[in-house]
Order: sequence, then structure tokens, then C-alpha cells
Amino acid sequence: MSHDKLIQVIAGAVMVALLAGSGVVGTSITESSGRYRLVLADTVADNDSPEVAVGIAMGAFRGVFVNLLWIRANRLQEEGKYYEAIELAETITKLQPRFPRVWVFHAWNLAYNISVATQTPEERWQWVDSGVRLLRDEGIPQNPNDMLLHKELSWIFLHKIQGVTDDANQYYKRKVAEEWTVVLGPPPAPGPEMRTRDQAIQAYASWLDNVATAPDSVEGAIEKEPLVAELIAALEDLFGTESPLDALRRFAVHEELHRKGMSDERLGDVLGVTDEGELERIRTLSRLMHEPQLTEAWKVYIAFLRKRVLLDTYHMDPARMARYTRDFGPLDWRHPAAHSLYWARLGVERGLGRVEAQNKTDFDFTNTDRLVMQSIQELFRSSELYFDFLEFEQGKYAYYMAMPNTFFIDSYGQQLEDVATRGGIATSMKRTYTNYAAGFENFLQDAILHYYRRGDLDKAIEYRHKLLTWPGRNINDWEADEKLSWPIDQYVEWEMMGRYTSPSVYVNQITAALMGAYTSGLLAGDQDLFQSQYSWARQYHEYFIREQNKGGMLANPETGRMENLPKDFRVLAGGVFTNLLASLSEDERESMYLAAPNELRQYAYLILERELSESMNELAASGQGRPFNEVFPPPVGIDQFRVEMEALRQQQQRDYNIDVK
Repeated sequence: MSHDKLIQVIAGAVMVALLAGSGVVGTSITESSGRYRLVLADTVADNDSPEVAVGIAMGAFRGVFVNLLWIRANRLQEEGKYYEAIELAETITKLQPRFPRVWVFHAWNLAYNISVATQTPEERWQWVDSGVRLLRDEGIPQNPNDMLLHKELSWIFLHKIQGVTDDANQYYKRKVAEEWTVVLGPPPAPGPEMRTRDQAIQAYASWLDNVATAPDSVEGAIEKEPLVAELIAALEDLFGTESPLDALRRFAVHEELHRKGMSDERLGDVLGVTDEGELERIRTLSRLMHEPQLTEAWKVYIAFLRKRVLLDTYHMDPARMARYTRDFGPLDWRHPAAHSLYWARLGVERGLGRVEAQNKTDFDFTNTDRLVMQSIQELFRSSELYFDFLEFEQGKYAYYMAMPNTFFIDSYGQQLEDVATRGGIATSMKRTYTNYAAGFENFLQDAILHYYRRGDLDKAIEYRHKLLTWPGRNINDWEADEKLSWPIDQYVEWEMMGRYTSPSVYVNQITAALMGAYTSGLLAGDQDLFQSQYSWARQYHEYFIREQNKGGMLANPETGRMENLPKDFRVLAGGVFTNLLASLSEDERESMYLAAPNELRQYAYLILERELSESMNELAASGQGRPFNEVFPPPVGIDQFRVEMEALRQQQQRDYNIDVK
């Protein structure tokens, strides 16, 4: 056989072998690409831009075409032409949906660049929410294992919504609280049975377990409770076929009306409904919600709707939400940091399932884990949340107060070793200095300050000892040991130097001082302690409001960007007081109310009257308790105070409606 012939035979054999090999692996590759959705768009929708059609028609040259579009989109963004850049970004995501950077580019433009170019809080929120939904509803479902997208979504929740850099941040926070009151309903109400961390975690986890274990389909709901079929038929007769989210919104509004004890006669006034036909429908719904034989049907049906909305609309797993609650603490999903924690942690978990030695550099565990830790910190700072959902639904300036939640203090330390180890040598706790250690030290310092100001000196000293003896402390600060050994009063005074204008320190210290005044002062019968704590809180509040309002909102100097608590001290002190009353037993509630000064009782009376008077008076009429005004006597000057609060509410409403551009 000639030399040339031999080469041809060998080449032919190699070709046959390669063809055979491609046939063997081709099927598995196709299956894998389909399973992980690693495919490109190959069809054009009616509303797609011409670039999509051109890109698909270019076949193998599509990558070059996309690169040109990407360069152009970046140039448009640099020129401030955000709307045009968005159109190109949408085109790129359709041509190459597995291109994570363009999803991030697109979402950032929506949430950050375009939002601040609009004029009202409502307009801004539409764009910020569009950025959230782009990543959550489109980008992540098409790239479920990409850590970058999870990290960016977490950052929008933590920085843009929960942060204070945007003039409209207070509106964003209320919108998230409204949205998730609809989706999940109000969280478990605070009470004597939730005074420990473990009790609170169990209550919140059980709340989510009820959704996670709900039926997956209407048929399953009916199988579990046959009267669900009757309930669905009655609702369709009243309102037609509604989306699950619309049905949950209607339910949430009526549930809140019932919780406040409002009678059916007031439904029209509260909801702003005047049409007789619509009034009759909502009254019928109210009667259905009170029908004893439908109680279990309502529970099953609403749990089913919540599960479907979470899975289908929000792409969130209620079972995972319950697990994170057990892992981290009593997560209130009305708080943006609960969502930043969820998406950052989910990104880490999905990354851990794919990371190998050869691709480890593709996964940014360090920065994503940092978002988990920052979320826990924010949950400690402000996740004890009080929000008037009904007022917000009515378009009013809704009451919103976010206070520190001490149940998350221990969560930070519990997660620290895990995230530090995962970051490798750069974050190892064996190093003499790490950012994680510095963060934990600052976190413990805030915990010490909080408990000290609350009057719980034993807890403050306990956490100071924990900080002093923690083996992971950075060892390059030789002065720290000396300062930590100072008397607790001197140590706190030193720690507070230069921090009085910090919004997080302000919320921490004001709410702690007021809680200490009420629990260690009023409830314990120590009027001197009450007066000391209460006066300190008033003075600090006046100082902070005066200082931070020097840099108020661009369009509205009456509203501060960092105004995380009410500007009027009567509202702030009364709000914290009323929130605390809700967590006490009936006897403790009455005792504290009667022990409070008239100024506090005035605000508390307005809230308690709205929330409890109708139901308490109805029970008293049937011989099951005492009338409202007997338990909570009207304070002196309540009529004048009512007029003042209404004038304040109207002023807040005017400030609330102002353009922020």
C-alpha cells in the first residue's frame, strides 16, 4: 500500500471514529443544553425589534452581531441615552439569554439610571420594580445557576430599596411592605408567646410551612377541603375570574378591615366605594369571610393561592423561605432585607452545587456572602416592622416604623465562620485582619449600644465580654482591649462619639431608649428611669432631625432622605409605645397605659380606639369583657390632639405627593 493510500485510510478511519463519537455524545449534549436551557433564540416574535430578526438570520455570525450591539448599548449609556440603551439590551437578552452581564446592565439602567430621571415616587418605583422583576422573573429563570444575577438582585433590594441614597426610599419601603402583605398576609402578631428568639422563629417558620405544604392545584385544594369548590364558585359569581394576586389583594384588604374590627356598614367609606352594586358585592364577600362553615375552606384556598403566586409569579420557593427562617431568624418578608438575604443565599447555594477546582474563579462567593451578612445586619437594625397596610391601600401617607430586631444579633455570628471559610485565604479567620472580623466587631458594638440604651446592662456587658474574648478578633488594634475593659458607661460614651448623625445609630438608640423607658420604667413602676430615658430620647431626636434636615430631599426640604422614624416626637414615642402594647398581655397592656403620661396616652388612645373599640364594645355588650373606655380611659385633651394629628396627617400627605425630581 502506497504511503498516500495509507494516509487516506487512516484519515478515513479517524473521520469514522469521530463521527461515531459525535453520535454518541451528541444526544447527551443536546439533552444537557436543553435541560440547562443553553440554547439561543431561533424564532422572532411579532413585537421583536428588527435587530432580533437580523441576529437570528446571521446564524453563526450572531456572536459578532451581538458584540456590536453590546458596544453600541454601552456607548448609549455613557451618553445618557438610557431608554435607547434599554431597547438594545432587550434585543441582546432575546438573542443571547445566557449572557448574564447584559441582564445586569439592563436591570441597573431600570432601577438606578432611569428611575432617578422621573419625577414622582410612583414613577420611580415603577422603574425600580421593573429592574427587580427583570432579574427575578426573566434573567434568573433563564440562568438559574448564575451567581452574578442573584447577587445583583440582592443588591437592588439592599441598597436601592432598603438604603437611604434615593430621595424616594421611604415610598419604596412602603411598596414592598404593601406587596408582601398581599402575597403572604401580615406576619405572626407579636405577643407574650413570642418573647424568645426560638419562639419567634417557630411562629414565623410555621406561618410559611402552611404555605409550603398547601395543595399545588385547585383540584388538590378541593380534595383536601371539598367546600373550596363552593367558595370558588361564590367568588366567581361576585367578581368573575380573578388572577391569584388580585384575589389575594382583595382578601388582604378585607382581612385588615376585619382585624381592625370595622363593621360592614363602614366598608364603603373605608374603601371609597359608592356604587351600590359594588357595595353589595364587598358586603357579600365580608359575610363569606365570616361564614363559620367556610373557615377551613378559606384557609386551604388562600394557602393554595399564596403558594402559586410565590412559585409562578415571584419564582420563590416557600419551603426554602421557611428553611431560611429557621437558619437566620424570624424573617418578615415585608422588609427588603429579607429578599436581599433570600436571593444572595440562593445564589451561593446554587453556586456551591456547580463549583469545581477548575471553575472556582467564576463564582464570586466572597461578595455574595457579604450581601448575606449585610442583610442580617440590616434585619437587626430595622426588621421589627409596623405598617398600616389599609392606609396605604387608600392612598394615604401610611404609618411605617422599622425598629431594631434583637433576634438577629446571634444570627450574624452563627453564619460568620461558614462564609469566612468559603471565601478562602482572602477571608480566612486565621488571618490577623479580615473584613469579616471587622464587620462582626462593629456588629457586636451596635448590639452593646442597643442593650445599654435599652437599660439592659446585663446583656450589654454580656456582648461586650463576647467581643473581648472572641478568638476571631482582628489583633492589630492594641487599644481595643483597653477600651473594652473600661466601665460600660465610659465605653458607650466613647463608642457614640461622632456617630450621632448616623441614621442606623439614630434608629438603634432612639427606639432602645424608648423601649427601656416603657418596659424598665413604666411597666416596672420606676418613674425616675422612665423620665430619664424618655427625656434623653426626646433630646436626641430633636438633634438628629435638626442635623439631617440640613441635607433634605432635593424637591422637598420638609422630608429628609434619612428620616427613618417620624419627625414629630409625639408620633414616634406614641408609635413605639403602641407597638409595645400590642405585644403585651391584656393586664400588662392596661397597667402600662394607665401608668403612662398623658402625652403618650393621647397617641395610644387614637390607635387603640381605631383598632379595638368596636370589637371590645361588642364583647362587653354580650357580657364578655369591659367596654373600651373603661379599660382605656380617654386622656385629657384627646379632642384637641385628634385635630392636631389630622392636620399633621394632611401635611404629611402633601409632602408625600410632592415630586422628588
